[in-house]
Amino acid sequence: MYPQLIILMKFIKPILLILIFFFLSTKNSYSQTVNWESLKSDQKHIVSAHAGWDYAIVYGVSYGYQIKSKMPILLNVDFSIPAGEKVLEDFKTKIGAQFRLYKINHFQFSASIHGIYRRYENPLVRLQNFGSEMKGIAGYYKPKWFVAAEVGFDKAIVTHFKHSNLYRENYYADVKDGWYIPTGGNFSYGLQAGYSFKKSDILLRLGSVVTQNFSTKPTIPFYAEISYNFKILRVSK
Repeated sequence: MYPQLIILMKFIKPILLILIFFFLSTKNSYSQTVNWESLKSDQKHIVSAHAGWDYAIVYGVSYGYQIKSKMPILLNVDFSIPAGEKVLEDFKTKIGAQFRLYKINHFQFSASIHGIYRRYENPLVRLQNFGSEMKGIAGYYKPKWFVAAEVGFDKAIVTHFKHSNLYRENYYADVKDGWYIPTGGNFSYGLQAGYSFKKSDILLRLGSVVTQNFSTKPTIPFYAEISYNFKILRVSK
């Protein structure tokens, strides 16, 4: 084999790793959108369905549980997958909490923090990623409707690589599987709005994404989501 080709193949691995890290870290995270002003204290359970654009057409479901506390707090879990033929080959799960920090008249400020687990697979590599997301929301809330601004940060913390035989045979035979620690992350910023009924909400989110150094954006640098919440009363004993 020519020495130049050997050198080129050695450069392919880090280039592919950088591209894959960028792909994982630019996955914007959905969170259960809430109209705090319409949420009653006895509505303990919120079941949601959402669909939208997140670097692909994505759809998923969420569940939130309102705990009894002085500060309104929702514990929630979310599962989403991209549209495609191979279900569960790629997916994202998140678990965490969102809480209202402050209220003055109809202006309210809330925050959320979630842990994220993502899986991505293609013919060359299978990746499993653990990350985190933090978000702040400030808006004007009424019982029937609300509009708010949101700012979030999504961090890809650690990723496990499992390379396929196709990769080893065609790119780099000595590639190592295992855990890698990326340093990338993304900021997201946008708007959310909703209209509330007695037991349900229709919600919309729109926004943009930029890397943490504010120097680059993905090819399609925006996200969009429409979702539906159904609020269930506490079950009496």
